[in-house]
Amino acid sequence: MNVENTSSRPAGRRAVVAEDESLIRLDIVETLTEAGYEVVAAVGDGQSAIDKTRELRPDVVVMDVKMPQVDGVTAAERIGEENLAPVVMLTAFSQAELVERARDAGAMAYVVKPFTPADLLPAIELAVSRYAQIQALSTEIQDLEERFETRKRVDRAKGLLQSSMGLSEPEAFRWIQKTSMDRRLTMREVADAVIDQLTTGRD
Repeated sequence: MNVENTSSRPAGRRAVVAEDESLIRLDIVETLTEAGYEVVAAVGDGQSAIDKTRELRPDVVVMDVKMPQVDGVTAAERIGEENLAPVVMLTAFSQAELVERARDAGAMAYVVKPFTPADLLPAIELAVSRYAQIQALSTEIQDLEERFETRKRVDRAKGLLQSSMGLSEPEAFRWIQKTSMDRRLTMREVADAVIDQLTTGRD
């Protein structure tokens, strides 16, 4: 198989930012804007984050864990239940238990404060990629048990492509997805072929 290494670009992606500390909120907005995102809403509480996400259907939500009215974890749960957008949670070192709750709520990635653009932007890309992967697999497979097995095999194939070909996780998934479309195979069939080829090659 020939693997082409393609880079992802955030240009044109729309984001909602939810952070109750105004200076941090402005900093996040500036970071995203400079990176090519369009920040369609910047709010200071969890309920507004839910409302704006429902209304605007952004490509990603960047949200603090601790916020008034509705906390970030609860907001992430509601956004996840309605399948509205991927969520990146912002958390402090002392909030490990909230990170677990956020992950269980469906947050696709999290960033620990204080953070830099070099921390935040890759986490957003990872969240967007993981969300797209879940959406793609859900569209392809309706049966829950088969979907779970497919995700396991696709994850294994991604790992093999990352280690063998030097791809990032999003690039590995895009390669599997593109190969699936180009060859008119399911992603599971492509994943199985990758696993077979790369594990056989190691023996």
